[in-house]
Amino acid sequence: MTCSVATGPMTRFKTTARTGVTAMFCLALATATHAQAQALPVLPLRIPPISDTSTWTIIIVLTLLTVLPALLLSMTPFVRILIVFHFLRQALGTQDTPSNQTLIGLALFLTYFVMQPVGVQINRVAITPLEQRRITAMEALDRGSVPLRDFMLKFTREKDLALLTEMAQIPRPREPSDLPMRVVIPAYILSEMKAGFQIGAVLFLPFMVVDMVVAAITTSVGMLQLPPVIISTPLKILLFVVADGWNLVVGSLLKTFS
Repeated sequence: MTCSVATGPMTRFKTTARTGVTAMFCLALATATHAQAQALPVLPLRIPPISDTSTWTIIIVLTLLTVLPALLLSMTPFVRILIVFHFLRQALGTQDTPSNQTLIGLALFLTYFVMQPVGVQINRVAITPLEQRRITAMEALDRGSVPLRDFMLKFTREKDLALLTEMAQIPRPREPSDLPMRVVIPAYILSEMKAGFQIGAVLFLPFMVVDMVVAAITTSVGMLQLPPVIISTPLKILLFVVADGWNLVVGSLLKTFS
């Protein structure tokens, strides 16, 4: 038996009404989308002009904040100071005393102490004119690099400068100040590491003498079951405290930058 569905006037009316509502909804949606697209602003995907000082200032500041740890390690006395402190702790044999946080904090404040005159010069020749809108951000960057380059060249060996100049395949300049920063910065780091190791080796000598004397005495009296380091460590700490070692080490370090 076959079933048939009759299509009456009412059914055709409902179908027509449903189709009309759907068409009206699609038309309204397309109209709203078109209006919204016209209302949205078009974002300019272009580099801001050189004259836009505020925009370039924000870009440079954000970039400096990103590379600030690398700048601190590579363009300041932080490397030399931290190397000397770690050599001193190893020579004392105190393992983790003072802690890394303490040594890094002291090295940071000593770095600030040494670099404060350089910061004053950078503020005078670069930051203040930039704040007064007398120069652009790029000009401030060029002016601010001059005092920093002079500081690094003061403590950089000519041997390291010659090595980096040769590796960079650039002509030999008439003056060291004519060298680009990509040559001066790595040469300065090499010189600072060498100076830190030299000072650390000198610091090791008196404590090494104490270790040798204690080891010779304990071996001669037959104290083989007692490690010499147990006896030498308190003696080295006592010697360091009596001689006011921290004052001597910090004072000698600061004098190397004068």
